[in-house]
Amino acid sequence: MAALLLKDCFYIHRSSEDEPLTGWDILVRDNRIEKISKGITEEVDRVIDCSRLVVVPGFVNTHHHFYQTLTRNLPGAQNAELFDWLVYLYEIWKHLDEAAIYHSSLLAMGELLKTGCTTSTDHHYVYPQGISADIMGIQFKAAETLGMRFSPTRGSMSLSRKDGGLPPDSVVQTEDVILKDSERVIHEYHDNSGFSMRKIVLAPCSPFSVTEELMKESAGLARQHGVRLHTHLAETQDENAFCVEKYGRRPLKLMEDWDFLGDDVFYAHGIHFNDDELTVLSEAGAHIAHCPSSNMRLGSGICRVAEMLPVNINVGLGVDGSASNDTSDLLGEIRNALLLQRVHYGAAAIKTLEVFDIATINGAKLLNFGRIGRIREGWAADIALFNVHKMEYCGSLSDPLASLIFSGYNHGTEYTIVNGKVVVEKGVLTGIDEEELVVKANAISERMIKENY
Repeated sequence: MAALLLKDCFYIHRSSEDEPLTGWDILVRDNRIEKISKGITEEVDRVIDCSRLVVVPGFVNTHHHFYQTLTRNLPGAQNAELFDWLVYLYEIWKHLDEAAIYHSSLLAMGELLKTGCTTSTDHHYVYPQGISADIMGIQFKAAETLGMRFSPTRGSMSLSRKDGGLPPDSVVQTEDVILKDSERVIHEYHDNSGFSMRKIVLAPCSPFSVTEELMKESAGLARQHGVRLHTHLAETQDENAFCVEKYGRRPLKLMEDWDFLGDDVFYAHGIHFNDDELTVLSEAGAHIAHCPSSNMRLGSGICRVAEMLPVNINVGLGVDGSASNDTSDLLGEIRNALLLQRVHYGAAAIKTLEVFDIATINGAKLLNFGRIGRIREGWAADIALFNVHKMEYCGSLSDPLASLIFSGYNHGTEYTIVNGKVVVEKGVLTGIDEEELVVKANAISERMIKENY
């Protein structure tokens, strides 16, 4: 079994429940943390000098759309709110093919790994009619290439424009096709063992892009197989109005009526819940994937995170799609999560330790991963290491953990370790040639955009 020693760590943040450590070592053997101590002298395969590094648990990304990395910053969508933004971009996303899905997945996961994220989900719900390949299989191949712990959602849309939804007919599927493939990917890829690198989530896209029947059937199928459920919910006032007009109920009431509520469900965004709905969420044990950068970018609103946490609503962090962020920068997302709550609730609304919990252990709980999200003996060796011996951190090291949020301008790690393997080395991905990926991804993006004109 391979052994790795993180030697003389400048600062170790284990969790909000543990005191930080200075000058201690971390021994990683195979895929887990074996020992945390001072002066470890055991024989190992490799030693990394961590005397200038802040060491934290790997971050967990709870909401994303990898394919959107290919359609960032488009002038036609820069100033649009959600519904108009979607209608514009669906016309480009319908040109996705196998190469686009593979390289956009590499791109998104690569950015995440380089900014400290070791576990991610992805909400892929666009299934163009021209693609016959196994989209989940393509994404798992990308995750294996880079070494990321991955829990994608089998997303879906069944309500096209002709049926009163937003997407074009060319990217939706029938309920039978969706449910059959959902069961297939669970059987083929879902691994519920300890230190699993693969889990599946079922995720009808939203109340305005799927039917009531698909939501109910997906919930039943997920519970039959013990997997998580996910959807977008209460992201905008337009969505609330759509649900009231079409169904006569607000979005969360729809979820209750459709059995899409419980401690196995996580909702993306969750901005526009009222007080009574926060009580419902708390009592049900439902989770929220908070996406502050996207919410700001689209002008959607501010999630009530500072009110959710005290009533035991579990909140994780998501970068959301790279066409509404427009990055996959997880450390940057932690910064925005802290600052956005303070805009609305005041300077003491949320603290550093709380946002690090949101980005680590809360996300692990949301995605149902055990023993990740903390640096503890016997836990998974998913670790992010940041070099703070830099000009931009000077004067901030009285609190090295908080310096990662309040200071700095390059959010890249020095090293990222996933399942005991170094996947980012001196700021560079070890699994692929980054220059080749840049060239390929830009060429695919240009092709997709041109096909729309």
